Amino acid sequence: MNTLILENNRVKLSLLTLDNYFEILKIGQQKNLVQYSPSKVATPEDLKNYVQTAVKGYQNKTVIPFLIFDKKTNAYAGTTRFANIDSHNKLLHIGWTWIGHEFQGTGLNINMKFLMLQYAFETLKFDKVEFRADERNIASRKAIEKIGGKLEGILRKDMLMLDGFKRNSCCYGILKEEWLAIKTSVFKDF
Repeated sequence: MNTLILENNRVKLSLLTLDNYFEILKIGQQKNLVQYSPSKVATPEDLKNYVQTAVKGYQNKTVIPFLIFDKKTNAYAGTTRFANIDSHNKLLHIGWTWIGHEFQGTGLNINMKFLMLQYAFETLKFDKVEFRADERNIASRKAIEKIGGKLEGILRKDMLMLDGFKRNSCCYGILKEEWLAIKTSVFKDF
């Protein structure tokens, strides 16, 4: 793996690998951390499998997984990734994001999203970034809307959750034509 790092004064995103995933083992075990996700991360084996899948996606150039380090608290906070990378159509998803409860609502997430959006639009030169969230996950949906994501539709019963529930996924998007306005309004202090 190479040494891709996205960083500002608040957060450092470095590649998540099988050599560093243990930094977030305890966070993955937090109760209700991924309740709106079909991902299993609560045990060391589950988390290792989760990371192995991400690493395989990285090798196939469809995923870039990140380990999140919160510089304010000097602690690892969780993980996020670019996924469903479609270089031909210049489209990718930002998601698979989970951070420990103690990091939520601290400004860490918006800093991460700024770095990721900036990289997607300004370095990769992609045309669109998409986000998906469980229809019931109001906190995530509001966070996506806060950074300029526009609701494009809802996929009904498209994803099987760990408890057997079939969720509806809200699809949000940001276009490259919208990025400059979002950058200068939502992220004006970055």
